[in-house]
Amino acid sequence: MTVLKTSVLVLDCAEPEPLARFYAELLGAAAGPATGDGELFLVTGPAGVVLGVHRDPTHAPPSWPVPEDSQQAHLRILVAADSLDEAEREAVALGARPVAAQEDGSRPDNRTTLRRFTDPAGHSFVLAAVREDLGPRGAGG
Repeated sequence: MTVLKTSVLVLDCAEPEPLARFYAELLGAAAGPATGDGELFLVTGPAGVVLGVHRDPTHAPPSWPVPEDSQQAHLRILVAADSLDEAEREAVALGARPVAAQEDGSRPDNRTTLRRFTDPAGHSFVLAAVREDLGPRGAGG
């Protein structure tokens, strides 16, 4: 029998508690320490843990969107298409920084379906418009 497991994306940063609160507020979730030492905070929503934030005192923010650097990984936060502008205002009010897309000819920036940001610790994320229901059963990928 397989031991019950789950997985979660974990972001490293120098100060995990404020970054966990940023994502909890952005996602309408809760944040709290996963361990007694305050090294790992979990952001938990109605469907369970959605993100981890871990203390790394030597963390250096990603250098993306510098054109020669790749994005490596990012969070894609799904938003109902008619709520994209409101979600962008919420993200910026919480401390997100908009990032202009680098046009490379193959992927033009389309602000009607996608908005690019960095969080307060420099990790990249996007708000992406979707047509489907974003409730617990229709969270899609």
